[in-house]
Amino acid sequence: MAMEINGRYDSSKTDYAEQVKEKQASQRAEKAKETDKKLSGVKGSNKGAEPHDEYVSSEKSAEKPVGLYRVEKDGDGNRKIVFYDPKKSDNVKGKEAAKESGDKDNANQADQKEKCTTDTGRVDREIRKLREKEQQIKQQLKSAGKDPQKVRELEKKLARLQSELSQKDNDTYRRQNASVS
Repeated sequence: MAMEINGRYDSSKTDYAEQVKEKQASQRAEKAKETDKKLSGVKGSNKGAEPHDEYVSSEKSAEKPVGLYRVEKDGDGNRKIVFYDPKKSDNVKGKEAAKESGDKDNANQADQKEKCTTDTGRVDREIRKLREKEQQIKQQLKSAGKDPQKVRELEKKLARLQSELSQKDNDTYRRQNASVS
């Protein structure tokens, strides 16, 4: 069996991977040249087509600013962010006018904030009574000693009382049954 070798074989480029990389690099270069030509033609025809961000001071701008933010303290001393809307400045002027004219009721209603208090005193008293009852039953258990029927009864009462205490002696129960005013 005889083999013929083509005369076009280049012995300097024996690695196929290198040949592929060179072809890809030349193709990328051609594509880059084509896109540069296209972009240069487009840029020359309409130069202002691409929007750019730039700073425009409020003095040069024809529009007035939308509003301002400022940090103030609320009634509890906590910081809060307040937005001043120039479109709603009429409301603020109306409040000031009401204060000046002596119409204190309208001005106070606009400035008055609603405060809520939560009282868990009733729930705490209920839990305290259950604990006292638990202590009494434990003392009765110690004193019952020999009577097995009475001991079983007291143990059942104690178990019921402890399960009720475990249900009521937590934050969620306090929140649900607290009085809000």
